[in-house]
Amino acid sequence: MLKGFKDFIMRGNVVELAVAVVIGSAFTAIVTAFTTGIIKPLINSIGGSDPAQGLGFQLVGDKPSTFIDLGTVINAAINFLIVAAVVYFVLVLPIKKIQERRERGKEAGPSKPTDVELLTEIRDLLQERNTQR
Repeated sequence: MLKGFKDFIMRGNVVELAVAVVIGSAFTAIVTAFTTGIIKPLINSIGGSDPAQGLGFQLVGDKPSTFIDLGTVINAAINFLIVAAVVYFVLVLPIKKIQERRERGKEAGPSKPTDVELLTEIRDLLQERNTQR
């Protein structure tokens, strides 16, 4: 049971996935700080109904809880695209290239004999055995 678990953990895909999750989450913090500190103020400078609230609009004039903040949604979308692009170009693409190189380096194994070849071999062996008697 433990051997099966060890084999599962040591497979390349599981290890690569774990590395991707750790690096992705660490990089997400950097990208979030970038988009919150730089991109969001730029989006909010476009303005809306109240410049202090940023890009968006208020559904009910006297209730601040009804403010629809489009700047935060745009910020989150930009954040996602940056993280996804970095994970793809830094992790997924290089691993794919490495796997393709490994596949090219492998030699094709010996081909399995066809049914006709096996039957011919059995016939020849039976003939040999019958002539030896």
